[in-house]
This record gives sequence, C-alpha cells and structure tokens, in this order.
Amino acid sequence: MHKFDTKIQYLKYKAVKQVAIHAWKDDLLENVLNIPKEIVPGKVPTMRCCVYKERAILTERVRLAMGGNGKNQNVIEVIDIACDECPAAGYQITDSCRGCLAHHCIEVCPRGAIYVDHDRRCRIDKDKCIECGKCASVCPYTAIISRQRPCMVACKVKAISINESGSAQIDNDKCIECGSCMNQCPFGAISEKSFILNVIDMINKSNGGTKYPVYAIIAPALSTQFIYAKRGQVLTAIKKLGFNQVFEVAQGADMVAYKETEELAEKGFLTSSCCPAFVSYIKKTYPDLVPFISSNLSPMATLAKYMKEQDPECKIVFIGPCTAKKSEIRQPHLKDIIDSVITFEELLALFDSKNINPEELEETELDNASYFGRIFARSRGLTDAIAQAVKEQDIRDFEFKPVVCDGIDQCKVALMKKLKGLLDGNFIEGMVCPGGCVGGAGILTRAISPEKQKASAESYGKEASTQTITDSINSLPNLKR
Repeated sequence: MHKFDTKIQYLKYKAVKQVAIHAWKDDLLENVLNIPKEIVPGKVPTMRCCVYKERAILTERVRLAMGGNGKNQNVIEVIDIACDECPAAGYQITDSCRGCLAHHCIEVCPRGAIYVDHDRRCRIDKDKCIECGKCASVCPYTAIISRQRPCMVACKVKAISINESGSAQIDNDKCIECGSCMNQCPFGAISEKSFILNVIDMINKSNGGTKYPVYAIIAPALSTQFIYAKRGQVLTAIKKLGFNQVFEVAQGADMVAYKETEELAEKGFLTSSCCPAFVSYIKKTYPDLVPFISSNLSPMATLAKYMKEQDPECKIVFIGPCTAKKSEIRQPHLKDIIDSVITFEELLALFDSKNINPEELEETELDNASYFGRIFARSRGLTDAIAQAVKEQDIRDFEFKPVVCDGIDQCKVALMKKLKGLLDGNFIEGMVCPGGCVGGAGILTRAISPEKQKASAESYGKEASTQTITDSINSLPNLKR
C-alpha cells in the first residue's frame, strides 16, 4: 500500500478516486454533489476553520478531478477558497527594528515608502513600495526581511503573483505548467486538472477492445514509482484497468535519440525537445532561440505517432510523472496523436477505484527499449543516448559538445549564454524538473532523494536486454490489424 507524503496529496488522491469510482459505474452526474461528503464524512478533524470550508474546498478538488475550468487552458489552477492562509508577501519590517537615528532605510528608499510611527519604529507603506529591497540591504539590524509565499519561491519563471483578494494568480503567458508551485503550496491551493474521465470513457466505450484498442504508453520514470510492488505487477495492473496493451515510451526515446542526432549533426546546434516545460520556457522567455529547438517530437509523441500510423483507430494514453504533458497534447499538431495523459498519482487512484492491488498480481514484462531509451528518465539520459547514437550511426567529423541542464536555474544560465554567444557547447539538454523526469510534479513520492531516483532509473536501464538503440528501433511493435 502506498504511503502518502502529505495530507494534501492524500486528499487530492481521494477526490480523483471517488470521481473515478462513479465514472466507471457511469453514475457520476447523479452522485457528483455527494462526493465531498464521501471524502470528508460528518464532523471530522480538519486543518481548516470548519468542516464546511473543508467540504467547499474538496468540491473544488472534485471539479479539478473532472477536468477543471474548460475556459482556462492552463492545466494548473488555483483554488481561491483554499488560498487564504499565507502571510502577505513582500518586504516587511520586523520587531528587530530599533528605530535608530540613522534611518538608512528611509534615506535609500526611492519612493518614500518608509516612515517612522509613534513608537519610533519604521513602517512600510505598501501602496508606495516597489519591492526593490534597497531598505533591507542597508539595515544594520537586518530588521527588514523579504517574505515570499512558497508558490512564488517555487516558480522560477515568475508566473505567480497575488491578486487583490490575497489569492495567488497564475500568468498563463509566463507559466510553463511544470507544477513546481503545486508541490510547494502548504495548503494544496494549487493543483492540476485531471483527465481521468476521458480515459475511463475511452475504456468503457472500447467494448473490451473490440470497437477499438486502448493502449497505455508508460514513461521510463515508472521505475521509481510504486515501490510496494514489482514493476511487472504494475504493468499487469494497468492492463486490468482495461488497457489492451502497455508499451514503453523508452522506445520513443530511442527513436528521438537517433533522429535528434542526425538533426544536430546537420544543423550544428540544437536545444532538446523532450521536456515540454523546457520547450515552453524557450518559447515564452527566449523567443530568439526558438529556431534552435529540435524539430523532433518528444518521445511520448514520437511513439504515439508511430502507433497511430500503424492503427489509426487506436486510442493512446500516456502515463508518466509530468503535468506539462497534459498541455503538450493540446498542441494542434498533436491533438490527434495522443488521446489523453494521466500522472502516476492519478494511476494509483484509478487502481484503487477498481480495487486493483498490483502487489497481488503476476508480472508482465516489457523488454523492447534499450538502456539508452530508458535512462531518458534521468538528467543527462538524452545526452548519453545521443553520444551512443553518434557511434551507432558512425557520424564522423562531428564533435558532440553537450550542456546538461538539471532544473530551470541551469536551463536559464545555458540559454542566456547562448543568447549572448558565450555558450561552450552545441547541444542543450533541458530538463525543468530537478533530476529530470524522475522529479516530475506527478510522481507518487518525494520522500526518495533525487540521487536515489536517478540511481533507480539507471538500474532500470541496465536491465534492458536490447543492447543498442538500433536494435530497439528494429523491434518497434506491429499494431496493424
């Protein structure tokens, strides 16, 4: 049985699970208003002021579990009613202020926002303050501090601000939908939309696969999930949900490694296209670098495109650790390739909604992808795969000089250097989540250190019996019926 990291993760799971239970039975519309009571029955201890507010918030969690606000294209949403406990953000003067005679803070403030009250303590007029921080830098008592909300600290692209009512708000023009803010919010006020209803509907209407097959393509980061069961048991559990077959996205990664190597050798410089949040970051923040983004689809989309060409009637669901993938599939050129996306967190809720216990099942094995395709789950995996593809394709007179970016801060530095002509490299591997996909927002637990997550991904890669990228590509599935 899975042990949840936090109560927030548990409540989110319960909302998705209850929606799924009724969706499988096709009685969701009749029961949706009662779901919050099923999640929080009666008067129970709550971290809110009362159980009624808890239920109101859970109603919003149910709404997100059912797809959220259709008018908002961002997969990350703020639950306003849950976002009311954080202190005001910005510079504040603490009780350490001694009301000194020098008043350096007043002298340095460019907007005259600091004044002395009747107790000789300095105060900040928030209507005038521009949050420049000059006052904090000169205070001899370090009495002025910058207090930031956890979501704002987590968001490295500065997409979160505070609205007039004091709730967080997301700027969709900046947001890359990585989910970092969601994982750092102490009150669970930020969450992602779930597409489980789409998945359940596809499975229910497939008539056991006789009308059309429903395939699951699973990210290699699975190797770090469901630690209470064997990987092969989890694959069997996925099939018991109603999927006709499960395929490794790692085979798509092998395909990408080959194609991206060819493109890199031809063009001389590329930024990777595997991480949708990284691609979005370039497009929104560094538009001058857009021409350098690899033209290849992500491993998910590459494999799905191949499968749709084999069987246009099939339905394909990606299962992985990434919230940004939910946005990726909405792009016009992908909308007919990937039918839905769910995270590992949502997969657990689906298992439990049908009382499927993976640890009790026999094992199903996947053994087509290479070591190099499987290690895409960790930072530097793509780089290692391209180095291997250079060897396998015998590309000569080409020096591969990769720059590996583990997390958004490193991505920012590399892209800025490229923009200024200072980058010593011809390929940027960008992974927004720390550690790579193994650190994605939709993973089941953060109790395992990034180092152990990477080690688990590495171990999974070494279990591959397919020795080369070429062998993996030659063993792609034949889905023609």
